[in-house]
Amino acid sequence: MASAAPESSPAPEAGTRVRNAAFAATGSPYFSSVLALMALVVVLSNIGATKGVTFGPIVTDGGFFLFPLAYILGDVVSEVYGFKAARRAIITTFALSAFATLCFWIVIALPAAEWYDGQEALAATLGPVWQIVAASLLGFAVGQLLNSYVLVRMKAHFGEKALVGRLLGSTGVGEFADTLIFCSIAASVIGISDAPTFANYVIVGFLYKTAVEVLFVPVTTAVIAWFKRREPSYAAAA
Repeated sequence: MASAAPESSPAPEAGTRVRNAAFAATGSPYFSSVLALMALVVVLSNIGATKGVTFGPIVTDGGFFLFPLAYILGDVVSEVYGFKAARRAIITTFALSAFATLCFWIVIALPAAEWYDGQEALAATLGPVWQIVAASLLGFAVGQLLNSYVLVRMKAHFGEKALVGRLLGSTGVGEFADTLIFCSIAASVIGISDAPTFANYVIVGFLYKTAVEVLFVPVTTAVIAWFKRREPSYAAAA
C-alpha cells in the first residue's frame, strides 16, 4: 500500500517565531492604527499627485512629501507584524484608495446647484485622480510587496540584527519599482510628454523617496522599537 503523502506544514501565524524572525499578532489596536494611517496617507498623496510641481530644474508632484511616509509605515508593519500582515495592509489600502476614487467620480458627476460655481475647479482637481490612483496603486502594490518581502527575508536570515541594513536594502528595491511604475502612468496626466523630463521625473522621484527614507531611518527604527516593546505577542515570540 502506498504511503500517504505528507501534509504540508501550515503557514506560521503572527505572534510566533519563524526561523530567526519574530513577529507580533495583528489583533491589537496598534496594528489597526498603523493600517488606518497608511491608507489615509496614500489617499491624500493620490490627490496631491494630480498637481505638477517644479523646484527650479526639479520636477515632481504635489504628493511628494506624503508618499514616502507610506513606505515608512510599511516598514513598521513588515518588521513588527510580518509579510502576511503587510500584504493585508497593502490590499486594504488599495481597496480604500479605489473607493475614494469612486466617491470623487460620483461627486463630480452629481448635478451642480445653480449657485455652486466650483464645478470646473472640482473636476479639474479631482477629475484626473483615477489615473493617478491607477499609477499610484500599481506602483504602491508592487513596490510595497517587494519592500516587505525583501525586509522579511533578510530578517529571517539576520534575526533582530542589522535592522538598518534591512530597511535600506528593502527600500532601494521597493522604491525603484514603485517610482518606475507610477511615473510611467502618471507622467502624461501632469503634463510630462518628452523623454528628458520623464527621466528627470523618475530619477528625482526615486532619489527623493529613497533619501527621505534614509533620512528617517532613525525615526523608523525608533518607531519600530516602540511597537516591539508594546506588543506583548512580539515579546512572547522573540
